[in-house]
Amino acid sequence: MNLEIKEKENQYVMSTYGRFDICFKKGNGCVLVDDENHSYLDCTSGIGVNSLGHNHPEVVKVIQEQAQNLLHVSNLYYSEPMIYLAEKLVTASHMNKVFFANSGAEANEGMIKIARKYSYDKYGENRNVILTLKQSFHGRTMATLSATGQDKFHHYFYPFVDGFDYVECNNIHDLENKCDDKVCGIMMELIQGESGVVPLNVEYVQQVEKLCHEKDILLMIDEVQTGIGRTGTLFAFEQYQIHPDLVSLAKGLGAGMPIGAVLAAEKCQNTLQKGEHGTTFGGNLMSCAVANKVMEIVNQPDFLYEVEQKGNYFMNQIKAISSSDIKEVRGKGLMIGIVVDEKKRMDYVNEFIKKGLLVLTAGIDVIRLLPPLIISYEEIDKIILIMQEVFQ
Repeated sequence: MNLEIKEKENQYVMSTYGRFDICFKKGNGCVLVDDENHSYLDCTSGIGVNSLGHNHPEVVKVIQEQAQNLLHVSNLYYSEPMIYLAEKLVTASHMNKVFFANSGAEANEGMIKIARKYSYDKYGENRNVILTLKQSFHGRTMATLSATGQDKFHHYFYPFVDGFDYVECNNIHDLENKCDDKVCGIMMELIQGESGVVPLNVEYVQQVEKLCHEKDILLMIDEVQTGIGRTGTLFAFEQYQIHPDLVSLAKGLGAGMPIGAVLAAEKCQNTLQKGEHGTTFGGNLMSCAVANKVMEIVNQPDFLYEVEQKGNYFMNQIKAISSSDIKEVRGKGLMIGIVVDEKKRMDYVNEFIKKGLLVLTAGIDVIRLLPPLIISYEEIDKIILIMQEVFQ
């Protein structure tokens, strides 16, 4: 890559990211091209963001058309793209209302505020604890970092925001023991992405929903990574046959544009009143215009069925690779985790890059795949051939 770019990065940008020595210039579909004209099959989709791949013609057209009209006007006024997107999301989710933010962390912050305000309005000020799962990840703001149940993210930043406690995954007894009269919400990822692509047990999630109904605790589902078709249904919660009180969305909703959203069910749809929450860029016209197009494309039975089928095919093909280095393959839809030897994982990642394949990591021993939802079977087969070469 261009060494001048790397030197300027070191000089002017805070060193908060460990980057690979690649600088991308363009992309198309599931392929990225760097500044030296090397091509790569993309199994990262911008960490689950580029749901429709790169340079999608319909997305590009929407961006061009919206840019010629308005980019931003603020939430002091009505906005057609935002209203139409709200209608699509509420109708598809069978929720009641939506608040728009700019990222997954902001969406989760919104859920936290709604849960605490709902409980304050109904029960007073001492019912404010939110339970989250150990090994969860909910964001890097101070509140969402406090909600994250992984010690490695908690170094250096004390004191944290009060009012969070953590319970064991898939352990309903641990949850029941900590679910006292101070708890106002339970927040969960249905597939824990950052800690290793770990799906929760269906029975456990349904038990949590039942407990929430019994105690009037808000069930808060973090779908920042799993939402908008990633797991083969528009929302992962559909596969668990539950109806949450709050759902957070981001990543794939904008297909590359920054956006976040909080969906609220009937009981808490009006919890936040005028002036009690807001954000300057939330509901941005450009982001919402693109998200409208994403919903039109993704929220179709045939499209979602294809995601499910391609995910099953992808996982079965990985499982068929003859290699003792692959310990487990898990996930749903096109959210896939490959468990490997912790000590060899980065060697595999670097070998994949040399052969033109981009992947992610998660937890301590997982190679994570989040390809664009439009990936073809032919591209999956090419990826499998690369994996066979590296793993064998």
